[in-house]
Amino acid sequence: MRRIRLAVVLSLALASPVAEAQQPTKGHRIGWLMADVRPSSSTGTFQATEGAFREGLRALGYVEGQNLVIEFRYAEGRAERLSDLAAELVRLQVEVLVAGGAPAIRAAQHATRTIPIVMAGTSDPVAQGFIASLARPGGNITGSSDQNAELHGKRLELLKATVRQSERIAVLLNPASPYHASRLHSLTMGAQTLGAQLQFVEIRRAEELDATFAALAQARAGALLVLDDALVITPSRGGRIADLAAASRLPAMYSRREFVNAGGLMSYATDFAELHRRAATYVHKILRGAKPGDLQWSNRPSLSWSSTSRPRRRSA
Repeated sequence: MRRIRLAVVLSLALASPVAEAQQPTKGHRIGWLMADVRPSSSTGTFQATEGAFREGLRALGYVEGQNLVIEFRYAEGRAERLSDLAAELVRLQVEVLVAGGAPAIRAAQHATRTIPIVMAGTSDPVAQGFIASLARPGGNITGSSDQNAELHGKRLELLKATVRQSERIAVLLNPASPYHASRLHSLTMGAQTLGAQLQFVEIRRAEELDATFAALAQARAGALLVLDDALVITPSRGGRIADLAAASRLPAMYSRREFVNAGGLMSYATDFAELHRRAATYVHKILRGAKPGDLQWSNRPSLSWSSTSRPRRRSA
C-alpha cells in the first residue's frame, strides 16, 4: 500500500508542471465599436473589415479564446446607440478600444480619456479634434486616416470618363455626416475642373432610399456618385443600393469596394480591409506597452480600383 501511495504522489508531482503549462494564458480584452450593421450572411462583404482585423491579430500571435477576447459592438445604423455601447465597453475594462468612422470614435472619445483608442479609418482627424497632429497624436487616440474626402475629384474624373455623353452627375449624400463640409468643397472643386454639373441629392434616413432613387429617375442625371455614410448609406446596404441604381439606369461610382462586391458598377476607394488589418498592429504595440499618443498616425492608405465587368441593369 505504501508503494502504491508513493507511486501516486510521484505521478502527481511529475504531472503538475505539465498541467500548469497547459493552463490558458491570461487573455487580453479589447473592444470593437462600429456604427454599421453587424456582419452576417445578409450583409455579405462588409465582413471583410472585421475579418481583416482578426487576420492581423492572428499574424501577431493572438488567438481568440486563448490569449484574446474581442468584445464586438455594432450600433446597427442607429447613432443614438453609440454612446451607450462605448460606455459598455469601458465598463468591461477593455485594454484597447478599436473604433471605425467619426461617429464611433466620437462616442469612444467621450466615453474615456484613459483607455487607448485605435481608429480604423477617418478623414482629417486633426480637424475633427481627435488628435493634435499626425506626427504626435497626443492623448489616448491613434490609428489610420482613410483620406476619403481627398479622393472625390478622382472619382468624378473616372465617372465622367465612363459616361462621356452627360455632364450632369447626381451625388447621393447624407448632410448630417461629419464629413459633409469637406465633401462639398472637394466635390465642387473637382466638378469645376472637369466642367461637370453636380446635382446634390440628400438622404437622412435609410428608409428614404426607395423614394430617393425614384426621384433620381426623374432628374435625368447621366451618372451617380454614392458617398457612403456610417449610419445611412452603408456597405451593408450595398446590394440594395446597387439594385436601385441599376433600376434607375444610373451608372454609379461608389466610395467603398464593398458596394461593388455587392453588385455595384465601380469604386475608387481606400482599402478599408487593409486599414483594419493595420489597426491590429496598433493594438499589438499598445498591448506591449506603447502609449497611443506617441504612435505616429498613418495617413497613407492603400487605394483600390474595382469594377464589375457587366453592370446590372433593369431589363427593358
